[in-house]
Amino acid sequence: MYERGEASRLRVCGIIGIATPLVAFVFIVLSILTYPQFSWTNNALSDLGVVPGVTAVLFNFGLILGGLLTVVFAIGLYTLLNNNVVGKVGAVVFVAAGIALTGIGWAPENVHAFNFPWHYFFSVAFFALMPIGLLAIAGYFFITGTRYSASFTIIIAVLAAVPWVLYFLVQYVPGVAIPELISSLAASAWAVSVGWKMYTIGTTVYRAVSQPKSP
Repeated sequence: MYERGEASRLRVCGIIGIATPLVAFVFIVLSILTYPQFSWTNNALSDLGVVPGVTAVLFNFGLILGGLLTVVFAIGLYTLLNNNVVGKVGAVVFVAAGIALTGIGWAPENVHAFNFPWHYFFSVAFFALMPIGLLAIAGYFFITGTRYSASFTIIIAVLAAVPWVLYFLVQYVPGVAIPELISSLAASAWAVSVGWKMYTIGTTVYRAVSQPKSP
């Protein structure tokens, strides 16, 4: 049973988990709308981050904000999954993924401080950590007997990873915007689903522990 403070955390972080993909994609769509030359087949989404003017501002700010919100959501995941070490590992990996997403916006493609490709590093980290974190969380669900959640999480992990595996095997498009989109949409669907679960659990527990005890 969660305590009152933990229930409140689950409610807040659950709402953030639902809102995060919406916030991130709104800024991405707005940045695309301001740059008609963008091509889904020839560009990477990150190319929007170096377009002068409002396009880069919208895109980079959206990723930074989305990454920070992902970290907060992952804190709620830690509360939800802290019954065993596998769940804790999955939540920590999600924290790292959120930091990497923030890094993508903080270090656009044209940033090479100390001669290090920061943008490439953060991009690879984000898209690699997402499926890794999901697989760890799926393991937690299996261990705790939540087989439907485990199966759903594994499917999402596969959907997040397969576009990249296929891209590096056959390079089905010149740019990486499509694998980026598919992978991000898969993870977003999972975040919304689990965010709702966190919110409902938190609300139920909060109401239960907030009721006055009978004398």
